[in-house]
Amino acid sequence: MKRLFLYSMCVSTLAFTACNPDQDVNGTGTLSLRITDAPTDAGNIAGVYITVDHVEYRHNGKWHEFKSFQGPKTINLLELTEGKTELLGDFIVEAGEYSELRFVLDAASNGGKADRETDLKTYIAFIDGTTAPLYVPSGTQSGYKAKGSFAVPMNGTVFITADFDVRKSVVQSGESGKWILKPVIRLVVNDQAGSIEGTLQNIREGEQYVAYAYANETYTEEEAKLPEEGQIQFPGAVSSTRVHADGSFNLAFLAPGKYDIIISAQDAEGNFLNVVANLDDVEVSSLQNSEIVLTF
Repeated sequence: MKRLFLYSMCVSTLAFTACNPDQDVNGTGTLSLRITDAPTDAGNIAGVYITVDHVEYRHNGKWHEFKSFQGPKTINLLELTEGKTELLGDFIVEAGEYSELRFVLDAASNGGKADRETDLKTYIAFIDGTTAPLYVPSGTQSGYKAKGSFAVPMNGTVFITADFDVRKSVVQSGESGKWILKPVIRLVVNDQAGSIEGTLQNIREGEQYVAYAYANETYTEEEAKLPEEGQIQFPGAVSSTRVHADGSFNLAFLAPGKYDIIISAQDAEGNFLNVVANLDDVEVSSLQNSEIVLTF
């Protein structure tokens, strides 16, 4: 009976391993991975589409591919703002500490030979109905790293969101006019994150507004200066979001701590006008929503 029991245990273990290609031989847990986005400042962009070929994780000094990832997967990042997310997968991996993931995209290389089929996999769409390929800088085909420490518990699940900041990631080259993709991605542990729900009062007709969250005491007036070619405005913001017509806005997936909230105004064409309001020392706590009101 003892031998039969041990044999049954071995068979069960082998079957479990075969059904879970991402697991290691040691104790395992589940990494549930989602993706979200901060919107672009440009008013003429209708969609930013990326095709994720595969996703990798770094553990014990080596990169490993999530074999159970159902890719390639095409995502419109601008549909994933204000706390909206899309599930990339639930992956069984070795329990332990992690600090990096890597997203490998199916995109044309800047400087490489044009390939219309590839150009249509990672691209930008404009409100006038036209599209343009998003090129990745030469040498980055190995993927884009996302950083953030998290622990996968043994026999448990950690819920992670990759914040893919389009506002910082998509720039246009002045020389060639090409749109270049340089992703800025941060990893957020969901049960450690909080949010800020705000209201902007006295909004003016004909203007639109963007809210930026800065780590406490990191914002300076230099941040609001009009950017040089290939740069962005408000580069130091941790996150950003558009303010709705009724003055409401939501900044999601923020790590606990204090933030300064900056509100900028734009004209109807999306051109920057000025900073109209700010509020310092907004406290964010895990799994809590901080409510604020700004006026000008």
